[in-house]
Amino acid sequence: MAKSLYVASLEGFTGKSLVALGIIELLARRATRVGVFRPLVESRDEPDSVLDLLLGHDAVDLDAEDCLGVTYDEWHTDEEQALATIVERYREVERRSDVVVVVGSDFTNVTTPTELAANARIAANLGAPVLLVVLGLDRSVEEIRQVISVGRSEITLGHASMVGVVLNRCEPDRIDDMRTALEGDVPIAGAMPEMPVLSAPTVEEIMTALGGRLYLGDAELLAREAEHMLVAGMNAEHILERLTDGTLVIAPADRVDAVLALVAAHAADGFPTLAGLVLNGGHLPSDRLRDLILGLADRLPVITTESDTFETAMRVSQTRGVLSAHAGRKRDVALAMAERGLDGERLLALIDLPTTEVITPIMFEATLIERAREDRQHIVLPEGDDDRILRAASTILSRRVADLTILGRETDVRTRARELGLDIEAATVIDPATSELVEEFASTYAELRAHKGMTVDRAREIITDVSYFGTLMVHTGRAGGMVSGAAHTTAHTIKPSFEIIKTTPGVSIVSSVFFMCLADRVLVYGDCAVNPDPNAEQLADIAVSSARTAAQFGVDPRVAMLSYSTGDSGSGADVEKVREATGLVRSRASELSVEGPIQYDAAVDASVASKKLPDSQVAGRATVFIFPDLNTGNNTYKAVQRSAGAVAVGPVLQGLNRPVNDLSRGALVSDIVNTVAITAIQAQESAGRA
Repeated sequence: MAKSLYVASLEGFTGKSLVALGIIELLARRATRVGVFRPLVESRDEPDSVLDLLLGHDAVDLDAEDCLGVTYDEWHTDEEQALATIVERYREVERRSDVVVVVGSDFTNVTTPTELAANARIAANLGAPVLLVVLGLDRSVEEIRQVISVGRSEITLGHASMVGVVLNRCEPDRIDDMRTALEGDVPIAGAMPEMPVLSAPTVEEIMTALGGRLYLGDAELLAREAEHMLVAGMNAEHILERLTDGTLVIAPADRVDAVLALVAAHAADGFPTLAGLVLNGGHLPSDRLRDLILGLADRLPVITTESDTFETAMRVSQTRGVLSAHAGRKRDVALAMAERGLDGERLLALIDLPTTEVITPIMFEATLIERAREDRQHIVLPEGDDDRILRAASTILSRRVADLTILGRETDVRTRARELGLDIEAATVIDPATSELVEEFASTYAELRAHKGMTVDRAREIITDVSYFGTLMVHTGRAGGMVSGAAHTTAHTIKPSFEIIKTTPGVSIVSSVFFMCLADRVLVYGDCAVNPDPNAEQLADIAVSSARTAAQFGVDPRVAMLSYSTGDSGSGADVEKVREATGLVRSRASELSVEGPIQYDAAVDASVASKKLPDSQVAGRATVFIFPDLNTGNNTYKAVQRSAGAVAVGPVLQGLNRPVNDLSRGALVSDIVNTVAITAIQAQESAGRA
């Protein structure tokens, strides 16, 4: 058993970095500090793409310089000294980590055919077992068996141990048969298919390879992968026949007919969206043609280069994409492949992970994704016109966090997603203005609000609003939950749920919590987002709901009813409200550990608690903090978030019959993904109650 794993291969382009990324994602759910180490790199002066990718994972908190061993030149100059340096630098990373993923060297033209032997020797000196990554593409089972045999021999000769094999870049329809055939020879720790998008270069990488410049278009779209290349050497009609989504087209700028056809096709509904247009030969469009391009497809990246058609096509075809931390779609695809293709239990069995009760923010977020995936729910996202929602949707779908319906005009939503290089094909897209559900929803809403004088005609107008339409999808069971608020106010998001979904039986008030992820634990704060000044009865409801939410997400609820006074030390209307609420909690949920009124320091600090409430089961170890009003709660959570560097996940709404959750209008893509995962977990429980 070891606290490290050495990922190596016998040849180039096997996808070691993908495998290493998947292992880090797996470890992030169980280890507090994940380390990364690269013993051999080409240069210290240039960034190492593999290391940059792995350091981009939130679970790794190390600097690139600390994770490097020696360069190839240093190894070849003095192997013994280089090995000593590698071991010394590795030990420093090991000291700062619970587990270390070591990624072996890449096969380059400056190394020798015995590169794996060098990696085996390094692995032996680091005490790290070797996981061999083997290329499966265009190989028979017997050929793969021979590669594994050669690899095992080299590793054994280097006095290291090979503990498993990952088959990568296999033909998808052969994976299961290959795995079954090879399992008896060596432990197969994973098998993953060939995914062309992972090696596809971005438009920006192609522009760099061509020495070109962005002439027109949206610089943000340079991050899109060019999945296909087309040289526009035929007439316009035949060019259009050959277009597919994600194609990069090469055309001389003086081929006005071809340029116009391409730009028009990119802009037209029903035609593929291009990754980019390269105008070669050093020519520039005329001013009128330039204006026409801008009028038809102002966001399409148009690149100019001095190269002729042949040279341009050669450079494009030879440009290989890099899997990097900034390549959003590639990273999502890679993680999704690793999650499905790697044998997590077998890999974890190879690594001696320390037992820990610590829960880091990364571990908490990873657990959310894992739980959501176990029983996938259907979530509706009403804000299909927001790029952050589309980016989050691509991540959610590729990693199978939830099934999705996105609201918006379908052509607009899907076209924008393709422009951004995102895959949301698996999502359902509904336009509330034209949906066949309008009449049913209008009747349902009119019936629910009949006591307020609502008519079907008026309801028909109201329910085409995305928040109302999405809420009605949840109410009618077409979606398990809804997440909104990236572009709408909290009131706009949750008002329909008050009118349509209503509260859970026995709960009088809808409230919220934030999961406050500190460096070593998760606390629950409520209510910091919804109720300005709850009375004692409402405060008790908030406490009970918050305790249930905490338990639902793995936090053992010990409830502190916060006040400016602890125990019997103070008096006043505000203290009495908290005291009364505490009594109500004890009578309604006698199984809960609850203390109040209590000051924050006595709730969280054991030394203070020993003086103020020495016999309390909650004081000094509270996990759920109930604030007496919104002013106190909102300011406190933000103060802790900023001052203590806590990750605030939420607000998570509670008390509704079905889950609806609100986003901050400044929400990041990761915030949206986390909130969808939380909503999906809530939907699992709602489905269980039903």
